[in-house]
Amino acid sequence: MRGGKFTPAPQDKERINEKIPHSEVRLILDDGTQHGVCSMTEARALADQAGLDLVEIAPTAKPPVCRVMDYSKFKFEKNKKDREARKKQRANQVDTKEVKFRPKIEEHDYEVKMKNVKKFLSAGDKVKVVLRYRGREMMFQEMGLQLLNRIKDDIEGLGTVDKKPEMQGRQQIMMVSPVNTAGN
Repeated sequence: MRGGKFTPAPQDKERINEKIPHSEVRLILDDGTQHGVCSMTEARALADQAGLDLVEIAPTAKPPVCRVMDYSKFKFEKNKKDREARKKQRANQVDTKEVKFRPKIEEHDYEVKMKNVKKFLSAGDKVKVVLRYRGREMMFQEMGLQLLNRIKDDIEGLGTVDKKPEMQGRQQIMMVSPVNTAGN
């Protein structure tokens, strides 16, 4: 991997060693000091002497800027930073969880589903409460509305209703946000 032997993967954006097409470059040594403008042969010789790779870091500059560094270590550090950035981005996202109810739900089933709704809200996720009607249950929409009002009362303090219950085909949908992110 050292001394000009590293070949980059096809998705790598940086050109290294023999892949750099320029005749002269501005060179930065591995300790961070400026070497100045030099020919490509001199730059490659310095990289080989140090046992490291020559990496093009600013291809649009006049002349282009290259650096003597361990390319595999550079890629590892870059991937590590990218992973950390994705983790932080993921932590800031709010997921929408869906919990399905039926109009004639038994008490224990209701309690289990409400436990999940409360768990999702306390974790900071939005909850989409779906009340599904099957067959002749469509005649009992007022029973479904009472159930949705009961859910709204039971989550008091944990969440607020973003979207009032509305019919979409054979289901009634209500969106609930956690209290700390309501309105965002």
